[in-house]
Amino acid sequence: MPLLKLVPDDTNFDFMRWRNVALILSIIATVASLALVAARGLNLGVDFVGGQMIRATFTQKAPIEDIRNRIASLELGDASIQEFGNQNTLSIRLPLPPGDEEAANQAGSRVRGVIEQKYPGTKFAVDTVSGKVSNELYRSGSLAIALAMLGIAIYIWFRFEWQFGVGALVTLFHDVSMTMGFFSLTQLEFNLNVVAAILTIVGYSLNDTVVIYDRIRENLRKYRKMEIVPLLNLSLNETLSRTIVTSLSIMLALLALLLIGPEVIFGLTIAILLGIFIGTYSSIYISSPILVWLKVNSESFVPKNTGGAERVKSQNESF
Repeated sequence: MPLLKLVPDDTNFDFMRWRNVALILSIIATVASLALVAARGLNLGVDFVGGQMIRATFTQKAPIEDIRNRIASLELGDASIQEFGNQNTLSIRLPLPPGDEEAANQAGSRVRGVIEQKYPGTKFAVDTVSGKVSNELYRSGSLAIALAMLGIAIYIWFRFEWQFGVGALVTLFHDVSMTMGFFSLTQLEFNLNVVAAILTIVGYSLNDTVVIYDRIRENLRKYRKMEIVPLLNLSLNETLSRTIVTSLSIMLALLALLLIGPEVIFGLTIAILLGIFIGTYSSIYISSPILVWLKVNSESFVPKNTGGAERVKSQNESF
């Protein structure tokens, strides 16, 4: 029985034909994502801003307006109330009240009490994070992402050449910016789970980029007289089957988690799903075309004294 092939072995797509169009679209999307984050901000979770997160699951459709009015009457500060996962569950985020942990617990008890009074049978889950802890988590999460991207760029630089390191860094910056722009646009909660998802995206994008870069380097040595654009097309087509099969299998698993998985990992799942899609695109239309714009060709990495050494060797052998 023949094996199923999603991508034929002899594909010959002209990916580089659309590199300039892809560049323009990517620049527009990246700038728009950064502008969204700057203007609208991220819906930072309790992990990063401190406060209380109360998830209330009702036995019926959540009466969001009534709950908003009841909590406002408690005068606990500016509360953020929205549906969480389904129509029966509300996410209620409260700022930390003045005082110690006991004051925060009392505020949470007052919220639960005013809801249970009108809607008995409601189930609650409460998370409390202090301001000091949230600041530490925010700094640690930002530092982890920045160091991961920098370390990867340095690794690519040493393994290949500086042009490849620049390409990897730009690709990772593109992927992370697009993901954060998505969270700013949708105002989905941005918490530690999403930071973990972004680090996962960085790792996957690196893996895909390294596979393609390794084939490009191999072909640069193998086809010395081939122009860089046809060589990139050849390399991308040779790795296309691996790229499509890997990305598709991961995306199918993530799609199942997104549809039937637990609500607590919804943000993590959708971030990785989006990141895999963007990472697959960027490994083809960002990391590879950058080598063209950086003037990489078959002679770029040949030692300058190679020709002279070969001539000396030839002269010695003639004697």
